Order: sequence, then structure tokens, then C-alpha cells
Amino acid sequence: MSENGWSADRIDTESAHSARIYDYILGGKDYYPADKEAGIAMSREWPALPIHMRANRDFMNRAVRYLAEEAGIRQFLDIGTGIPTSPNLHEIAQAVAPDSRVVYVDNDPIVLTLSQGLLASTPEGRTAYVEADMCRPATILDAPELRETLDLGRPVALTVIAIVHFVLDKDDAYGIVNRLLEPLPSGSYLAMSIGTADFAPDEVARVAREYAARDMPMRLRTEAEAARFFDGLDLVEPGLTQVHKWRPDGTTTETIKDEDIAMYGAVARKP
Repeated sequence: MSENGWSADRIDTESAHSARIYDYILGGKDYYPADKEAGIAMSREWPALPIHMRANRDFMNRAVRYLAEEAGIRQFLDIGTGIPTSPNLHEIAQAVAPDSRVVYVDNDPIVLTLSQGLLASTPEGRTAYVEADMCRPATILDAPELRETLDLGRPVALTVIAIVHFVLDKDDAYGIVNRLLEPLPSGSYLAMSIGTADFAPDEVARVAREYAARDMPMRLRTEAEAARFFDGLDLVEPGLTQVHKWRPDGTTTETIKDEDIAMYGAVARKP
């Protein structure tokens, strides 16, 4: 057992995991041979996959910066955090407002293993980690770590980045997101990126088959299906768009074509 209370035998190193595949493709170091093999196979099917994944990460950075700088949000609930990759969400938010508070949520034991990088808050702010499955939102909302860190009487930004394409219809992704938003007060925000095959259908379908072959089935959504997550909310300009087109800030030097991106993104305010 580690000092965090996790057991190393909880980590399945023989099977690929979506967070570790993401880490490998982004040039990280927290992956195993199965994840590397999967990442190589997927990138062979769609060479733009690394571009797509970097663009999604850049979208998260811009969305959080907008929420902290322009929307004045000081509390964040991040669902499906994944392996820490600097800058992490709290680093972005606390660079704008050092008193920002962030609760990270994931159900992968390796994320808990590496969570110290997520808990290095500024003295003025605070971060916490909840090990929970997003398909059971009550376990997130009732977690002591969340209740001790966030004040649900004040606006919260709910960030759900690159995760709902792993939530199948039987698990009701819309209901999960709505349940997480329900206790958040008016003035809260939802920031999401949502997997799609609208722009490179053949290539993305082949990548999805690679994930499914490794017991990670995907539910990719059309533009209309992605828009449903924001029903009843006020979309921030430019609305729902491919992630690389959401408020680009000129920091990305690589050329990105629409067919290189398989993710919609948006930020919306709860009235």
C-alpha cells in the first residue's frame, strides 16, 4: 500500500486504458506497453490523432482561462481528470486567481497514484481528489472531499473534457451531466468536449474499433447530439464548434485542418 492508500495490484498493466493511451500519444511517461501498443495502432489508423488530442488539451486550457479571467469563476469540478499533464486545470485557474478551488474526479487508480501533482495548490486556493465513477454522480456530489472544498452556494464550473464518448447510451450521458449540474447554482458553467465522427468518419470509425477491441467501446455523437448537453444553458460565443475553433488564442503553431479534429467543444452558463 502507498501513503495514499492505493494498492499497486489495483492497476491493470496488461490492458490498455484510455487515460494512459492519451498520455502516451501526448508524449507523457505514465503508460505501460499495452497503452503504447494501442496508441501506435490507433495513430496508424488515423495519423491526425496526436493533433486531435493536443487540440482537445488546448481547448481545456483556453476554456478554463476564460472561466477564471472573464467569467470570474473561482470553483471548478473536473470530471474524468486523467493522468496529470502540466499545466493542470488548477495551475491555469490559480495563475489567474490564486484563490481558485478545484476538485478533480477520476476512477482510474493510476490517476490517484499520481494525484500529488493535482494537489499542489497555491496557499490561497485548494485542490482535492475524489476517486469515483462519473456514471454514479451521487458518489461525486456526496463525497466529503467535494463538500469540504467547494461551496455549492457559489458558482462552480463543471468541466467534462474528452470523457462522454466513453459513456454509452445505456448509461445515459445526458442524465449524468444534468445530475452533476443540478445542485450547482445560477451563474455556474458547463465546459465540455464531445467526441464525434462528423469530420473524418472513416478514420475515426477505425480508431473507435481499436478502442472497442480493447474493451473500451465508444459512443461518438453528431453535432445535434452534442448540442443536447447544453439544453437550457446559455452558450458562450462562439457556441458549439470544433475544439480548435473555440476562441483560438494564436499560441498553437501547427496547422490544424477540420478533418484532423474529432471533438466538439463549448462553454455555457447556467441561468
